Amino acid sequence: MRIAIIGQQDFGKGVLEAFLKRGEEVAAVFCAPEKPGAKADPLRAAAEERGLKVFQFKSLREAEAHDALKGLRVDLAIMAYVLQFAPDTFTQIPKLGTIQYHPSLLPKYRGPSSINWPIIRGDSRTGLTIFRPNEGLDEGPIVLQKECEIGPDETLGDVYFNKLFPLGVQAMLEAADLVVAGKQSERAQNESQASYEGWCRDAEARLSWANHVDFVFNVIRGCNPAPGAWTTLNGQKIQIFDARKHVFRRYADVTGKIGEVCNLTPTSFSVTAQGGAVEVLRARGADGKKLAGGEFARLNGLANGVLLGS
Repeated sequence: MRIAIIGQQDFGKGVLEAFLKRGEEVAAVFCAPEKPGAKADPLRAAAEERGLKVFQFKSLREAEAHDALKGLRVDLAIMAYVLQFAPDTFTQIPKLGTIQYHPSLLPKYRGPSSINWPIIRGDSRTGLTIFRPNEGLDEGPIVLQKECEIGPDETLGDVYFNKLFPLGVQAMLEAADLVVAGKQSERAQNESQASYEGWCRDAEARLSWANHVDFVFNVIRGCNPAPGAWTTLNGQKIQIFDARKHVFRRYADVTGKIGEVCNLTPTSFSVTAQGGAVEVLRARGADGKKLAGGEFARLNGLANGVLLGS
């Protein structure tokens, strides 16, 4: 098949490499332009290393972007991790149209942070969808879906890098084969089951220790490694990454007040929340260094009774 890859970052690079490894003809790569001073996008760098044509348009709405895709005369366009909006006039140019990757089981979790939110909400399963993009955000017909488990302690990084990334690359190959062979079965999304969530950014990642320990823990793992759940210590922001949850089983188990450091070990420190405590195994302070919880506590003078988040 003759294809165009549209995407960015490591997932786009992974998809590009998978199609090339199979011997498919990649006519060109479309990649969003980098911000001034930023490193070369991994997809762009990989394409240029292989001598492939690379287009970087500020917007895929531009006439120049449309003309570039038309000139390639590709069978199919592959959208792999695309943050730029692609209008129908662009996605319908290839002979067989366009397919796109989205890391959730559409129509649930439409939107840009679709891996974070299922973890934060405590879901036990998620997945990915290959679909036909249209003018709506993540609203087009479904071509293919794959499910995976979210383990009770798994983080955003675990779910993405160990599951949704490799599964997604293979699903893009599988979906492309179906479309090229004319064997795909496309179905409309069920709007009665649809949900949309916006970005999970710094404001959403702030911890409230007055929340139940289940929710606090889920926010931590749903924001690990990015954007990084956070709280404050003496007015200074600290980010919490690896952690464990400890549930209070009886009144005698309760230690400390809400938001207080309640236990210190050589490798960690714990903070009280509603219904339990969060044991912090890795944290980062204002200096930007990620440290083991115990080392962080020693360097920052943490002791039982110190209040976080005030």
